Amino acid sequence: MLHFLRNHPFAVEAFFERSLVFTFAVPKKYIQNLIPACLELDTFNDQFAFIAVAMVQTKNLKPKGFPSIFGNDFFLIGYRVFVRYVNTAGKRLRGLYILKSETDRKKMEFLGNIFTHYKYTTTDIQQIRQKGTLKISSVKSGFMVEIDTNDTEKIALPYGSPFQNWKEARRFAGPLPFTFTYSPESGKVLIIEGIRKSWIPRPVHVNQYNFSFLDNMNLNDIKLANAFVIEKIPYYWKKGKLETWRAA
Repeated sequence: MLHFLRNHPFAVEAFFERSLVFTFAVPKKYIQNLIPACLELDTFNDQFAFIAVAMVQTKNLKPKGFPSIFGNDFFLIGYRVFVRYVNTAGKRLRGLYILKSETDRKKMEFLGNIFTHYKYTTTDIQQIRQKGTLKISSVKSGFMVEIDTNDTEKIALPYGSPFQNWKEARRFAGPLPFTFTYSPESGKVLIIEGIRKSWIPRPVHVNQYNFSFLDNMNLNDIKLANAFVIEKIPYYWKKGKLETWRAA
């Protein structure tokens, strides 16, 4: 029964106060081993693969359609790989594969690990707003990122980004329409589809950053490729869909 519950058995909705996504480019050969065989890396120019770090301030997260009294506010952090998957109908889906998830509340860790495979742990989160900047950090998780919050018309791509412009970069802005998990024991892929409206990512300038989770992976030639923010967006995740994967 517990295993069944973890397959996202009902739709969930939330309001995104703010979603910050930092996407890192890595030569694809260095992260191929991070994903199961049923998935393939979603690459740029068949050279770079991508890991996203998403930081989302959610409001009123609850089962879809339930009264607001059931809603909770959480800060969520996700480390994901950009991937593709061909479903049993032959349709090619773009999405994300979960490496790690964090939250600022034990309640979310407890419920998240009952109803999802997202591997939640609880951590401390500090957010400091100063004139023109927002700094988000965690002592326990060992990360820190500071962005410029000034409205700037022209923001340069991060140094070393493989993209030539923000139009190219926006293809890897996240979150993507689908999230995938795979159970090698059952041979089944769990597909979760996210639905959003008015999703217009806005580029942001990153003043400084450090993520211990990425450092500890010892990835060669990892570079910040882009950073985007969206704000004030209703979002919901459909009930999970399971299908059996058969190797070609």
